[in-house]
Amino acid sequence: MDLDLRERVATACRVLGTHDVTPGTLGHVSARVPGTDRILIRARGPAEFGVRYTTAEQVIEVSLNGCRTDAVDDGFAAPLEVFIHTELYKSRPEINAVVHVHPQIPVLLSICGQQLLPIYGAYEPFGLRLLLDGIATFERSILIDNVALGQELASVMGTSEACVMRGHGITTAANSVEEAALHAIHLNELATMTYRAAVLGNIRTISHEDQDIFRNMKLDIGYGASKPGVPSGRAASLWRYFTRRAEDLARRD
Repeated sequence: MDLDLRERVATACRVLGTHDVTPGTLGHVSARVPGTDRILIRARGPAEFGVRYTTAEQVIEVSLNGCRTDAVDDGFAAPLEVFIHTELYKSRPEINAVVHVHPQIPVLLSICGQQLLPIYGAYEPFGLRLLLDGIATFERSILIDNVALGQELASVMGTSEACVMRGHGITTAANSVEEAALHAIHLNELATMTYRAAVLGNIRTISHEDQDIFRNMKLDIGYGASKPGVPSGRAASLWRYFTRRAEDLARRD
C-alpha cells in the first residue's frame, strides 16, 4: 500500500509540475496513510529533483507532528511548510490528501485583489463548482512553518476544498491525491480565464440561475461512489488524461 501511495503522490507532483501549475522546487503533495497518524509527502532537501521530477524515492513518511518517522541521512527532509498538511489532516478527518503549490496566475490575482468569478459554466464545470462551493482566502503572505500558522490556515480554510494564499500560492484538500491535484488544476484554469477576461475587459458572470444548476449538479453521476482515499470514477477518468498528457509533454522536452 505505501509503495503504491508513494507513487501516486509522486505522479501528482510530476503532473502538476509538467503542466506548469508550480515552478521548480516550490510545492508539495501529501497523502494520509490509511488507518494511521502518518502521511506521505514530497521531500525537500539537497537530494530532491524538484516537483516536476519527483519520484517515489523522494516521497517520505512523516508523523502528524511534522517529523520524519525514520531518521535517515539521505538528503531528504520534511518541507518547511509541512504544517499546512499536518494541521489540515488533524482538523479534517474526512480528507486524505493535500496539495500546496505556487501557480503564477492565482498568486498574481491575489496580489491585485482580483476575485475569482463564475465567468463560465459548461466550458469547465469542475472549476466552477469548486468556486461555487467556496474557495477560502488566506490573507497572510508568509511561510506556514509552525503549528500555530498551520492551525490558522486550517481555520481559515474551514471545510473548503481550496484556498488562495495571498502573494504565496494555493492549497487544496480532497478525499484522494488525484482529486486534490485536480482541484489545483481546475483552480489554476479558473484563475487564468479570469485574468484573460480582465485583460479584455467587460467581464460578465453567468446568471444566478445557471450557477444554481451547476451548484446542484451531480458531477459523479454514472461513475459510482468513491471510497476513502480513492478517486471517484469521474476523477479517475480525468486524471488519466492529465497523467497521459504530462507524459507526452515530458517526452517532448
